[in-house]
Amino acid sequence: MSISSLPLSYCTNVHAAQTVAAVINGLDQYTVKVQERLGQPVATGLWLARSVASELLAADDSLKQFADELRSRELICYTLNTFPYGDFHSERVKETVYIPGWSEPSRSEYTLDSAKILSELLPDGTEGSLSTVPLGFKEREYPADFDSQCIESLISLAVDLDELHSDTGKMIRLAIEPEPICVLETTDETIQFFNRLRSRAADSGTLEQVNRHIGVCYDVCHQSVEFEDVAASIESLRQAEIRINKLHITCAIDLEDPANNAEARDALATFVESRYLHQTFGRRPDGTTIRVVDLDQDLALSPPPEFLECDRWRIHFHVPVNAESLGPLNTTRPDLKRALAAVAALDYAPHLEVETYTWGVLPSQQVDLVEGLTNEMRATHELLSS
Repeated sequence: MSISSLPLSYCTNVHAAQTVAAVINGLDQYTVKVQERLGQPVATGLWLARSVASELLAADDSLKQFADELRSRELICYTLNTFPYGDFHSERVKETVYIPGWSEPSRSEYTLDSAKILSELLPDGTEGSLSTVPLGFKEREYPADFDSQCIESLISLAVDLDELHSDTGKMIRLAIEPEPICVLETTDETIQFFNRLRSRAADSGTLEQVNRHIGVCYDVCHQSVEFEDVAASIESLRQAEIRINKLHITCAIDLEDPANNAEARDALATFVESRYLHQTFGRRPDGTTIRVVDLDQDLALSPPPEFLECDRWRIHFHVPVNAESLGPLNTTRPDLKRALAAVAALDYAPHLEVETYTWGVLPSQQVDLVEGLTNEMRATHELLSS
């Protein structure tokens, strides 16, 4: 068994925060209270937007003061979510969350700055991780050399992280997070990309650094939406020697027999919202999938024939990980159980983080956020100990 012995983390991208003061306020308003209710340590998986990272690095004492704020609250941090770059709680986020992609210098700069911040926050003897975008969004147009640009940026970052390790003694690993309808979305695409990345790293004499510092963030919701067998997917990554540096403990919406389940489709229509992207996949009887970029009312209430021919739909909408169902809708929680079992069989322990960032846009949900997060953490601890 290789389940991490570190305190379970939850990601603070559920808190709106564009300043250091707002980050600290979120910790006081939610994280500290969750820890008190849970009665055991909680790790804070910090999301530090570009504006926050810049503020922390602007003055010599800013980062030290922030580290002191965490310690005074008895909070530890071993992972950062460096996927959202800007305002993750603006009125409309949607596909802008993938900007900048890995071909753009600003993405590398932000990630390295975040690594420097994390190196100051990490407890001694603990490794760190940074989850990040899956290169870019498939619906955007990119230059012909986009893949090569991403590879060169990632190799450069791996070298920088290796130097940071030499300078500070802190090991920090990048975790690229595949997501539906992104440049890296399936397990096969991820493996193929890592083969290209490693080939180029071998040519440039940086393969050791790349293998040490670059891996994946396995978001269970994302691979469930793709209708992948999550246990087989994790095994494929193991065989390809791609390290899972971080596991996002997440669940998606699952709708069975959509053609004959109008009640469930009516319920699904209430999840249509304007902030986040909700990629929707249908599985045909032959096992192939069809997809749309975003859930909308027309798809839920008046679906086209090809979607009605599917035996089930899955929707990229992070829902509470303790929920087996949402009224007439199911969740992919069974996949979460399978993923945790598969990870437990690895010979290393990925970081584990609950990442339900959608509490603010869940329909008809009046649950207090502290209560909701506490229930998720408690349910996850039960899964990990079962």
